[in-house]
Amino acid sequence: KTEFSSLLAQTEEHIRFLQELGVEQIDADLPEHYIPSASMQDAKAPAGSEIRPEKYVPGEDISRLTRTAAREKPDSAPKTARRNLFESSRLSGRPQNSGRTSNPTHAAPHIPVPIETMPKKPELRESLTPKPPASLPESNETLALIHAEIGKDCERCRLCENRTQVVNSVGNPNAELMFIGEAPGADEDLKGEPFVGRAGQLLTKMIEGIDLKREDVFIGNINRCRPPGNRQPQTDEAVVCRPFLLREIAVVRPKVIVVMGNTACQNLLDTKIGITKLRGSFKDYFGVKVMPTFHPAYLLRDPRKKREVWEDLKTIRDYLNSTK
Repeated sequence: KTEFSSLLAQTEEHIRFLQELGVEQIDADLPEHYIPSASMQDAKAPAGSEIRPEKYVPGEDISRLTRTAAREKPDSAPKTARRNLFESSRLSGRPQNSGRTSNPTHAAPHIPVPIETMPKKPELRESLTPKPPASLPESNETLALIHAEIGKDCERCRLCENRTQVVNSVGNPNAELMFIGEAPGADEDLKGEPFVGRAGQLLTKMIEGIDLKREDVFIGNINRCRPPGNRQPQTDEAVVCRPFLLREIAVVRPKVIVVMGNTACQNLLDTKIGITKLRGSFKDYFGVKVMPTFHPAYLLRDPRKKREVWEDLKTIRDYLNSTK
């Protein structure tokens, strides 16, 4: 009896829950349960007799509860929900007091809150060289002071072994346009001035082609000593001389720097990209416009490239005219 009473109480609770949902009728297929009659348990059975349990089907009580629930609900209730109580839920596993304190029909539907996608952190890319500032650093130096520090007998690299003399930069200390080459040649080594040989004569014509004079510009090289056989300066040789050139740039503060040839371009812009890919457009060096182009000595070997250099020079001329 205790087990059945518990089962019946749980069934009634489930029915009340369905009533709250608006269910007006339930069709339940309940299994038949056999329980021994109380009178048969109390009576003493004669010897040799068999006690036969009474057959009890609880469908009548549940039907009565269902009809009572249907009369109490208004006609606006939803249509019949048909389910098997014992197959869809195990009442014996549910607590008798559900703790329900509000009407589920008025409860707000549960809407899952989407998990916000965490914003991706920007990819950190470490540069091999620090980002240059927006403009050239201020300098209180003079060109004469820098040249004096270099000295006439510089021995900072192996190029001192075969050179005739140090070839420093020359030109207007207030120039708007600056030309930088690779290193002195044989003629420059003898005279002590950059770009005075055949390549220098072509450079003078290039300068005059954009309505300037050689005295208006500033001319120098990455290296100040002639490499043996006019070979290109090696990396360790360029590293020694480059700081002096950067100090000269800070003193002159030109509007445009023309870097001529691979060695000059790669050392000033700190890049390994070749001059063929870099030429034709302005690059930046501490806020100064830099135009990579072919070296005049290369133009002497391949005159077909003069057209491209002329286009670069016209771009420079137009920019300088626009800033006046």
